[in-house]
Amino acid sequence: MKPEELRKLDSYFKRTFNPQMQVRARPRKDDSAEVYIGDEFLGVLFRDDEDGDLSFNFSMAILDIDLDEH
Repeated sequence: MKPEELRKLDSYFKRTFNPQMQVRARPRKDDSAEVYIGDEFLGVLFRDDEDGDLSFNFSMAILDIDLDEH
């Protein structure tokens, strides 16, 4: 992803979900980025510009062990 896209997405995630979220470039990948809170990896953000419409898709896996209430 382009640096400007990363900045805009980082700002969006901070504003919309959590100020501690970070959108980071992925090594050797230019069509996606990674989303973190601190050092904890949350998921992957994909850039989709098919058919001339630009959108971004966030994919986050949730393990069943994470669903257990503490």
